[in-house]
Amino acid sequence: MTPEQSPVLEFPAWLYGTTAAIRRKARAEGRWWAREYLKTGAFPLPRQMRQVSSGELLVMHSGAEFDLGRTRWWMHMFGDVFMDLNEGVPKEERQRMRDAFESFCLGTPWGALDYTVSPSPPRSAERVANRLASVLRFWDVLQGPRYAFWPGKKYTLEELMEDIYRKTLEAWCPGGPASVREHMAMTVKRMARATREDCLEAVLRLMPVLVEEDTEFKHREVLRDTDFLRERLSALPPKKFESLSSADKYTVTVQLAAWDRELGRH
Repeated sequence: MTPEQSPVLEFPAWLYGTTAAIRRKARAEGRWWAREYLKTGAFPLPRQMRQVSSGELLVMHSGAEFDLGRTRWWMHMFGDVFMDLNEGVPKEERQRMRDAFESFCLGTPWGALDYTVSPSPPRSAERVANRLASVLRFWDVLQGPRYAFWPGKKYTLEELMEDIYRKTLEAWCPGGPASVREHMAMTVKRMARATREDCLEAVLRLMPVLVEEDTEFKHREVLRDTDFLRERLSALPPKKFESLSSADKYTVTVQLAAWDRELGRH
């Protein structure tokens, strides 16, 4: 079930409150969704919605706000539903159920926001293209709130996407538009039809940028060497390569760190 877009932004009401209250409600919501999925094979919209006012702050990251007892939108806690979403679901059905849940969520502004700001693995090109496309569909209505992602800073939607995705966008569309929204739209088109070689080239463009910025890497020259990187990427098992094929900066950094440690053992 995909709701029609509304000019009014509404999120699940249980995401508004104190962190303790939301944690309890999230688990209950996860169990409810699991029961509904087992009965119907689909996920219904939350039973109670709450309007998000223009300029209202949405906390998107656990480290962005430390007054946990304050009543507000703690959006990053949406992921707590996964603690109980599997309840009663046969093990062999769980991946299909998770995929169906993501598809359902991406049809809503709150789900699009969560899966894009706090993306669950695998962060493949196909999945990230779908997630970015979902945010673009709800872009206008999502411009109303402000977003807390790092301490002491309130982002606009454009600034939030800039912070999280600009390096990925540049890897896919070098020298793209200054507008993050336009750059995302261009990237989605390329990413959605990308071959493995397209993905490899995007990741190769990103890796030296990440190495240059991160002073923690010990073997910087090797990790900037295109031939070394191409060889290592080409040797990754298919599922491993798929997991970083979107050129997501966090996933790619983890892979670089693994190679850095491996180089240190030789």
